[in-house]
Amino acid sequence: MQEGLRRCSDQALRLDLTSSSLSFDAVESAETRIQRLISEHPVIIFSRSSCCMCHVMKKLLSTIGVHPTVIELDDHEISALPSPPPSDDVPSPRNLAPAVFIGGTCVGGLESLVALHLSGHLVPKLVEVGALWA
Repeated sequence: MQEGLRRCSDQALRLDLTSSSLSFDAVESAETRIQRLISEHPVIIFSRSSCCMCHVMKKLLSTIGVHPTVIELDDHEISALPSPPPSDDVPSPRNLAPAVFIGGTCVGGLESLVALHLSGHLVPKLVEVGALWA
């Protein structure tokens, strides 16, 4: 396993954002590293350790046939996450995780993911970004 990554469970990896091992540039910031990870993975979830909402997100996506990359962040790393799209119920910075990104775009948390699914827009979006084949 790469330096800077350690297995937390059978489906999650712990990423040490303070390590330069996952970077081409030793001075890459946590924000830059997170942006790079978002751009490299069609579906990625950023979560806190042992987050029950993240578990539900993973279950929903795996039921559909998608296995997202899951990155567990420490509380001090959560602030490096990009802001979710503007809405009336924008969470405070301490509540930004779990956050799912599909095709480089922040979908939001569990409620937003479930709403996208119930509206019938989740599967087409997953197909569009190549995370799921029609």
